[in-house]
Amino acid sequence: MIRSRRGIALSALMIASLAACRVGPNYHAPALPTGAEAPLVSLNTAAETEAPPPDAWWRLYDDPRLDAFVQEALQANRTLAAADANFAAARAVVSAVHSQRYPSTTAAAGGLYGRDATTDEILELTGRPPQTFWLFEDIFQSAYEVDLFGRVHRAIEAANANADAVAAIRDGVRVVVAGETARAYAAICALGEELSVANHSLAVVSHEADITVKRHDAGANADYDVARAQALVAQVRSTIPELDGQRRAALFELTALLGRTPAQAPNDLTSCITPPHLVALIPVGDGSQLIKRRPDVRQADRRLAVATAEIGVATADLYPTIRLVGLYGGAADQLSELNTNIGRTWGVGPSISWTFPNMAAPRARVRQAKAEQAAALASFDAVVLTALKETEQALALYSAALDTRQALGEAQDRVHAAFGFAQGQFGAGALSNLDLLTTEQSLIAVDAAVASSDAALVQDQIAVFKALGGGWRSESQPVR
Repeated sequence: MIRSRRGIALSALMIASLAACRVGPNYHAPALPTGAEAPLVSLNTAAETEAPPPDAWWRLYDDPRLDAFVQEALQANRTLAAADANFAAARAVVSAVHSQRYPSTTAAAGGLYGRDATTDEILELTGRPPQTFWLFEDIFQSAYEVDLFGRVHRAIEAANANADAVAAIRDGVRVVVAGETARAYAAICALGEELSVANHSLAVVSHEADITVKRHDAGANADYDVARAQALVAQVRSTIPELDGQRRAALFELTALLGRTPAQAPNDLTSCITPPHLVALIPVGDGSQLIKRRPDVRQADRRLAVATAEIGVATADLYPTIRLVGLYGGAADQLSELNTNIGRTWGVGPSISWTFPNMAAPRARVRQAKAEQAAALASFDAVVLTALKETEQALALYSAALDTRQALGEAQDRVHAAFGFAQGQFGAGALSNLDLLTTEQSLIAVDAAVASSDAALVQDQIAVFKALGGGWRSESQPVR
């Protein structure tokens, strides 16, 4: 009796020691690359602040039409609808995996007519011939896996982390949809500004060309002067169709983002000639806030959590799978005996399955899971570095665009002043037609450059907000 108790105690101790490693390695948030949580190095305090950006960053432009378009896109965009459906599917998988915590149940009923080999053998042993008969049954079965080594626990953990990763993908789509909607809207208005500038330049050079023609008719200008003036008119006119085509292309881009057909395009936007203007400093936060906010970083973190949990699932396969199985019902050759003591059948007991002693396949799966975790960790580091790089690049380009716009503004003021002087001197006969034409060309070029700079500036602003992640956490978990 003492030996029996000692054996039971040793068995219990062995099971407890095995259960201690039941879930494999626990997940911990990976260490970030050195300097990742520091302030952004490209921060321009004249244009940006370290305050965290708001979720609805496009409202910083204080443009009701832009706000309405972004809201419509977030409701109607088809790519985002697909991402929402993928997230719903991932949550359904979580529910299915969670069901493994509870007993599985099966109810079966039916009838079978024929001969059974086991019954025939019994009849032959008793000297009776084989018989053909009906076999009726109605049986309820239940099985429960005793999660002693953590297979179910780790499978649930992996499913939860995978759902979080899919949610991060959906949040990334939301960031892209909001950013691209703002980008398309800004492009339409910026191209409207460029068209307005081009039409104004066309009016200026056409007016000067008419004056040149009149002076030629009066004998004051040569044919060469007329030809040059008219060539400049044609040159300016040639830029208008391309700008108009680009604006219509941007309009159709916005239409698709809104989930509309081309026939439903918001054509009233063609009257917009002022791109959205940001009056306040851009709130960009710091490196740690960026990493917590970027959906792609959260996705990589959750993929790493999945890979870590899969190690636990693979490790559990090294140990026995223990189930408690039970059944209750009836089986009889007469339907009337099915629910009587004669036909009643039941049973309960443990079921143990194990791949021992050939453990090559389970051990290979453990090595595979560990290698996939190492790959997920490397991918996480790469995503963090990419997020920091993209943000620094966006800030650097935006800062350069601001400097370019300021320099062009100063140049535009000087060229406009010079053109005013040139017109006065030309009218007084103190300036040649060639000098006036050269000043006109400078005026056209600088006005077009300023309009193009306005377009680039707002696009660079939106690129900064996209690189910052847009603040879309939704219900998915942030990086810990």
